[in-house]
Amino acid sequence: MPSLSQNHNGHQTVPLSSLSPGQQGTIVRVGGHTSLRRRLLEMGLVRGETIGVERVAPLGDPIEFTVKGYHLSLRRGDAANIEVQPNHHD
Repeated sequence: MPSLSQNHNGHQTVPLSSLSPGQQGTIVRVGGHTSLRRRLLEMGLVRGETIGVERVAPLGDPIEFTVKGYHLSLRRGDAANIEVQPNHHD
């Protein structure tokens, strides 16, 4: 079960790594160490952006996402540093 938290607006958020293929979410927070956080932000993973899960590799790592019209693969550990608010209309 993914860990649920609430952002300052009272909406539930989950780690990006907990979404399943076909689900989408809105990025609420990008965390991690400074260099990882900077790299994720440079790839377009910024607050307010919608991100969708395309597919998960057979062994669970990496995960393929779509954001800003392009495909991006991230390790599950890196994706866990990104908090999203799941979109319920997927």
